[in-house]
Amino acid sequence: MSSSAAASTKSDVARRFHAMREQTERLAAPLSPEDQTVQSMPDTSPTKWHRAHVTWFFETFLLAELDPNYIAHDEQYAFLFNSYYVQAGERHPRPFRGMITRPSAEEVGVYRAAVDTAVDALIAAADDDLLQRIAQIVDLGINHEQQHQELLLMDIKHVLSLNPTEPAYTDEPHELVVNPGPVEWIEFGSTTTQTGLPTDHDGFAFDNEYPQHDQLIRPFALADRLVTAGEWLAFMADDGYHRPELWMSDGWYKRVGEGWESPLYWSTSNQGWRIHTLTGARPVDPNEPVCHVSFYEADAYARWSGARLATEFEWEHAAATHNVVPDTDHRVHMHPRAAGVAPGLKQMFGEAWQWTESAYRPYPGYVVPDGAIGEYNGKFMINTMVLRGSCAYTPTGHARPTYRNFFHPHTRWHLSGVRLAKDL
Repeated sequence: MSSSAAASTKSDVARRFHAMREQTERLAAPLSPEDQTVQSMPDTSPTKWHRAHVTWFFETFLLAELDPNYIAHDEQYAFLFNSYYVQAGERHPRPFRGMITRPSAEEVGVYRAAVDTAVDALIAAADDDLLQRIAQIVDLGINHEQQHQELLLMDIKHVLSLNPTEPAYTDEPHELVVNPGPVEWIEFGSTTTQTGLPTDHDGFAFDNEYPQHDQLIRPFALADRLVTAGEWLAFMADDGYHRPELWMSDGWYKRVGEGWESPLYWSTSNQGWRIHTLTGARPVDPNEPVCHVSFYEADAYARWSGARLATEFEWEHAAATHNVVPDTDHRVHMHPRAAGVAPGLKQMFGEAWQWTESAYRPYPGYVVPDGAIGEYNGKFMINTMVLRGSCAYTPTGHARPTYRNFFHPHTRWHLSGVRLAKDL
């Protein structure tokens, strides 16, 4: 991981650390202790576990590494709240995180406060050399916790969706918007472009965004916006979920085995299709982006449309060519918003992660970092697909054009949508 930590001061490191830690607690605040304990499926984690795991991350990779006098808050927490860092020790099995009824949500809060206090003391006592090492790990920890802030919202959405009373996580009005109109295609010519980040990049990035390398781009066109729920309804009406010629073989068997008939969180009623959101259940808005679809569904829809998904390299090239960057005023919101009718590339960031047709593999020359931190990305570079952009739940400042998100192709609980591409 790279960082601009060399210019950090003690006050700056502490400020950024606490701003991020306080945001996690704000996101958990609407939830009861019972809400925070439930694990609704193996892919999700309880809110309480997220709060504890990101704290364990700082305790393990910052305090235990750089403070020789640090004593673990509770020796059992390393087993309970380690995720997948094999080199850091044994772990409680992921599918059974909901069985961790103790420590309580309140005790997890005490754990978070104790680690925060210890981090403050470490920063205050550090000389210049130690401070820069602290700043680098804090930068990584901040970005790690931001990922879990996003997952916290995705996971509690799944939890609440299984409650027959359909409770809302919070209130946020849904405003109906105008139809964005037909897709406009933005064309790109053949070129060789540079993908990824140079080794002297000034700013934080994950190791999977390196190294920068040449990438051949053939002529293609990219849709100016995300696929809408209304367009997805047309795919469903044309029996898209029941036409095997549209589907990859693995995807077809997953669709049949799990009974997919619509995106996740959609259901039928006497009034038509409804969707569960973090603000409760409501009718599907045909003008908003479709979301919570798997790679297999996205790929089938693209084939039905006579198009395809973009490669991650085409997506990054399009963003760079049109100088599309994340909105610095982005605020977390509870559901993807419609595109509107303005010209140019829209919804590249801040609404829904966009599936690409690129397998998640290392860039040429990639080197896995040493130690347990090296398990952060490198060992997942198989059997997953890349998503680009960011989503409604992505924290402010976390997105960038080179960011490589990744999920297994059958998963749907994350906030993923579809942007089409086609060859020229």
